[in-house]
Amino acid sequence: MALKKSESGWLVDLQPGGRGAKRFRKTFTTKAEALAWEAWLKTQVLQDAEWQPEKKDLRRLSELIDLWYTHHGSGLKAAANTYGRLKRACEAMGNPIADRFTVNTFATYRTQRLEAGIAPNSVNREHAYLRSVFNELRRLGHWKKDNPLGELRQFKIEERELSFLTNEQIQALIPALVEGRNRHAALVAKICLSTGARWGEAESLEIQHLRNGQLQFAGTKSGKVRALPISPELSDELKAHYDPKETGHRLFAPCYSAFREGVERANIRLQEGQLTHVLRHTFASHFMMNGGNILVLQRSLGHANLTMTMRYAHLAPDHLLEVVKLNPLSTLTLG
Repeated sequence: MALKKSESGWLVDLQPGGRGAKRFRKTFTTKAEALAWEAWLKTQVLQDAEWQPEKKDLRRLSELIDLWYTHHGSGLKAAANTYGRLKRACEAMGNPIADRFTVNTFATYRTQRLEAGIAPNSVNREHAYLRSVFNELRRLGHWKKDNPLGELRQFKIEERELSFLTNEQIQALIPALVEGRNRHAALVAKICLSTGARWGEAESLEIQHLRNGQLQFAGTKSGKVRALPISPELSDELKAHYDPKETGHRLFAPCYSAFREGVERANIRLQEGQLTHVLRHTFASHFMMNGGNILVLQRSLGHANLTMTMRYAHLAPDHLLEVVKLNPLSTLTLG
């Protein structure tokens, strides 16, 4: 009852925004005062949105993912792959109603993923994808609430030492690739070793990307085009290798599996999960060991910031040499 006579006066007990909204209780001396305040209270729900009860979002998580994909995700470079990951994660979590999707929903899911043997790095990637869905939907105005995953921290990943090929291993690898069934694998590997390009960047090069002693890499991970010089010998070798009847505008046919076979023939053992990417690490590692500049390496690799490139800094000949010269014992003579 909105208005009720009590021992202390007239009690107004009202929820102007309806069920689920804020409830107001106030006692007045006279009925007229109570009625006037009740009338004023009822008008507030029509004038101020904050008085209205929050509506439940009955959309399913899959609908939000579809909405994100339509308005943003479809334009990303890895659109199909990211969308597929999100949909599979959504299905594994039972495709909850948006209002019921909480940080605990995802925390439970990722615990199950870890118990199933999925690497923490992969779980972190799923976390980042799903968090970005809510962030982007908020920017677009399709999600009004806070990001349910906004405060959840990702797993800390222990940094692994980057492996690279020695000169002896490179000398064994290139002939092994030349001997293989695919004539393109050796040259793609040479490009990666000469420029630090990713295998996919090198493999997808077209003849137009070779000009003036440079290779121009488009379709990179960062989305930016970068051009890097190559030796005249490698440039001539690429021109002689190109056969438009075989590959059209492209310099190479697919040869990823041929590289794996070459590594096996050369009897080279790589870290788990690392195959063609070892060539990029090898370029960067030898570049620094040979006295290269870390900023030049950053631009060559196409890293957006120096933090990623600094993983190779310790390989420089003079890395932290000041530690030997400037430590307190270096200036003392101890008995």
